Amino acid sequence: MYPRIDFLYLSEPDMIAAGVLNAERCVTVCEETFSLLGEGDYLMGGANHNSHGLNIVFPKETKFPNMPVAGPDRRFAAMPGYLGGRFDVCGNKWYGSNHANAQKGLPRSVLTMMLNDKDTGAPLALMSANLLSAARTGGVPGVAAKHLANADSKVVSVIGCGPINKACFSAIMTQLKAVEKVVCFDIFLDKANEFAAWVRETYDVEAAGVDDAEAGFRGADVVTVAASRLKPLFFNDEWIKEGATILVSGPFNTEESFLTSAKIVYDHTSLQEAYVEDAVASGNKEAYYSGVIGGPFFRLIDAGKLPPLQDSTGLGDVVNGKKPGRETPKDRVIFIACGMAVFDISWGYECYQTALRNGIGQSLNLWEKPSQA
Repeated sequence: MYPRIDFLYLSEPDMIAAGVLNAERCVTVCEETFSLLGEGDYLMGGANHNSHGLNIVFPKETKFPNMPVAGPDRRFAAMPGYLGGRFDVCGNKWYGSNHANAQKGLPRSVLTMMLNDKDTGAPLALMSANLLSAARTGGVPGVAAKHLANADSKVVSVIGCGPINKACFSAIMTQLKAVEKVVCFDIFLDKANEFAAWVRETYDVEAAGVDDAEAGFRGADVVTVAASRLKPLFFNDEWIKEGATILVSGPFNTEESFLTSAKIVYDHTSLQEAYVEDAVASGNKEAYYSGVIGGPFFRLIDAGKLPPLQDSTGLGDVVNGKKPGRETPKDRVIFIACGMAVFDISWGYECYQTALRNGIGQSLNLWEKPSQA
């Protein structure tokens, strides 16, 4: 193989052909990834090996004419990692994000994924990663639904009717077989109605769009939250029924009474601890907490109203049978997902292997032999 180095390029159509949108398979791979997380067979960035990633954030003002300035959700980020098990590969998700992209007909974030040989660093595959990232974002609450939701859940509520929650809902529906009704909430009613129409056509179940938050939450057995980062949603404790499961993939606010009475399961407690370390290092812990999904929990932990993270439950612990998730049908359970590079790596690797088996993608040559400086 060496010194010649070739790698596979997978465009977005290639990724679709390689199965990136196979929600059921994605949930299975994400569950496998959670198991490896629970065992510790992984590495992410930072000295603690648990950093979400490294961001380039732009200043509010600059004296340099070409330097970008801050704007809504405007940043670049690198999310490197290593995942063990059968994957045994390194990778990095790289993306640029800008809320203003919509004005150019582009998604908010434009993403690519690189997989690398763990020993040499040689590239294995470069792939389009918008669909990859959305699929694995959905696969994570899909695993949570399998392990935390009541199996007889009949009413699912979708809070935020964008593409990320479509991926979340698709994954969740692979695990819940008794669903009879779907409530679709968005602050823009036309988006909610459009999502509901897609649900009816795709799943042949009753679905309705609403633009009232209470109607979105009240009476739901399972709630998937992936609302706007620019307008975090607030919901009341009394809206959440006994036995409900709240799957959180985006920022939210709620009453303290709900957070202190619900059973809390994190995606990975070590990741959440890394967030707290970063918050302390930032010099403005409160401001940092306001920018991350786990912020409401971190404040309550600091106040002694919730158990410390090291004593809490991660979904990998539940998958591996080390700690209980839902303990009774009446528990109200909340699951917090913040995103980890290892899921992009595992699902990207799975699509890469499918592409290799089926002759999908374009082989590119890095070099015939390395040039000597």
